[in-house]
Amino acid sequence: MRCRGGGGVRPARLLLLLLLGLLPLAGAGTAGAPSELRVRVRLPGGQVTEESLQADSGADCVTLELRKGDGTLITLTADFRQGLGSDFEAPLDRELLLLCPGLARTLGIYALTQGSWQATYQGLSVECVPEVKIFRALILGELERGQSQFQALCFVTRLHRNEIIPSESMAKLRQKNPRTVRQAEEVRALEHLSMDVAVNFSKGAQLSSHIHNVCSEAKEAIYTREEDVKFWLEKGVDGSMFEVLPQSADLPDLPRCRLCADRWKPCICSYALSIEWYPCMLKYCRSRDAAGKVSSYKCGIRSCQKGYSFDYYVPQKQLCLWDEET
Repeated sequence: MRCRGGGGVRPARLLLLLLLGLLPLAGAGTAGAPSELRVRVRLPGGQVTEESLQADSGADCVTLELRKGDGTLITLTADFRQGLGSDFEAPLDRELLLLCPGLARTLGIYALTQGSWQATYQGLSVECVPEVKIFRALILGELERGQSQFQALCFVTRLHRNEIIPSESMAKLRQKNPRTVRQAEEVRALEHLSMDVAVNFSKGAQLSSHIHNVCSEAKEAIYTREEDVKFWLEKGVDGSMFEVLPQSADLPDLPRCRLCADRWKPCICSYALSIEWYPCMLKYCRSRDAAGKVSSYKCGIRSCQKGYSFDYYVPQKQLCLWDEET
């Protein structure tokens, strides 16, 4: 899957190339063109699988995709491109609408305020919605238990800085030995997220243009967090795209799905996934010129592994049969 919605570093010394084995190389690929890197990673059960890392610096997004041992396809899309708040209706061409920070720079009046871009255009205030990450899981169904061929889930949250390297750097990655089984240098803490709000698929493009493509199989199962919704609402996103879901605090009798005996009753489902290997940070090296001036340059990456656990409401346990097996 390509990042849709539309991919430099200076060369390191030969010794660093040999030591690191996986580096962002200057001049690799065509500027702005989508690129793909496939790496071999080891799953928790010991099985080795191939992970795809796709970057499109033109669309300013990164997609990671891998298949678990049970056949589940996990996708993470990091959308670095910022969208526009719903209050902005000035007539702009499509390219400007897609490039929010670029829009501000084009207009020549911009400021970075509390992590969001603001500008003025034709007397209107423009505020940009910060970056978004989208998790998608395509889970093989249990046909003998009345499920469809597969079940799709989408979880949408804010993308924070330093979670993953920029799309431009990702697009430059190359590996010296494609047969190497990669192991993350850093295991980041498991993140528990309560996905207590549903997202309207038809309006989701306000958050990210990629929701339309990534979550097309999960139109009725797109979830986010109330704390993220509050942040987005402050940035001008249309609140009608969100619907607060029932929670245990509101319905004391609403059980966890793993404790629910009736497959046709509502419950709180849990779904866990893990990104086994991804470039989470850039490494910087220092060099000294003939005059003794020290400068730094990008010379590699730091890789991470991170797990996520999502809790969300389902109208019937039939949509969460995996939870009884945990």
